[in-house]
Amino acid sequence: MKTLITKMATAVASLALVVTAASVNSLCFCWMHQPELPEGAEMLRRK
Repeated sequence: MKTLITKMATAVASLALVVTAASVNSLCFCWMHQPELPEGAEMLRRK
């Protein structure tokens, strides 16, 4: 059971990293809503 939880937690963490990287590298089309980014997310920005 512990290995299943570890594998699922790893998958969720990987998905969170991918979503954060995509969020940093994109703009919001609506000028009224630009979500706040977590600390350290600027390191994921493409240059």
